[in-house]
Amino acid sequence: MSFDEKYFSTHTYANITFAKYSMYWWSNRFFATLARRYGRRGSRLLEVGSGLGHLVGQLSDTFEAYGMDLNHWAVKKSQEAAGRAFLQTAGAQQLPFTNHSFNVVIIKHIVEHLPDPAKAIQEIGRVTEKDGILIFDTPNLGSLLKPWKGDKWIGYQDPTHISLKQPQEWLDLIRSAGFRPLKVFSDGFWDVPYIRFVPNLLQKLIFGSLGGLQAVTGFVFLPIRWGESMIVVARKK
Repeated sequence: MSFDEKYFSTHTYANITFAKYSMYWWSNRFFATLARRYGRRGSRLLEVGSGLGHLVGQLSDTFEAYGMDLNHWAVKKSQEAAGRAFLQTAGAQQLPFTNHSFNVVIIKHIVEHLPDPAKAIQEIGRVTEKDGILIFDTPNLGSLLKPWKGDKWIGYQDPTHISLKQPQEWLDLIRSAGFRPLKVFSDGFWDVPYIRFVPNLLQKLIFGSLGGLQAVTGFVFLPIRWGESMIVVARKK
């Protein structure tokens, strides 16, 4: 499957509202907070797999921001939201940038789509400068409530998720690319319903409150097993 307009309208993005204060909006705000907290303001930042441009657009006022995506349609569409960011079409497994050229690299829900995610992570290591920051996000096979969902778990719903791995496997790949993990955490239980016959709104309040608090406050506190995604902030050695 190609990551074109059809993909964005029929998979993850189909259930996303771009309205302000939506879950998608808060997620991008949270990742922008991480980038500003750990990155060097005014330095070069790259988002690998920038999608429709909303995150890299938020960061274009703080960094010299670059966004890249595999699909021409997504890159063209993202110009509406990308602010002053520089955009181009390219693949994650062969980054079109020189060595040590970025202080911050974000790769958010991309590696699970790649046939060779190890190569992509090595490429990120190559383009990240010494003491630079990697912000990494992918579905979490170690999620505590994943067994409750069975084959309906969110990570299994997209047929282009061809490279799902256990958290330790991802951490090994990140370390092998020359990074030292600083924070390894999760994003909370937002993939309701988890319990049959209990209203979704109530389940969002019960299961999603901690993830929501983390997203709103920007403070990282959720253990790796307490959520549907694993998130890593790592520094280049």
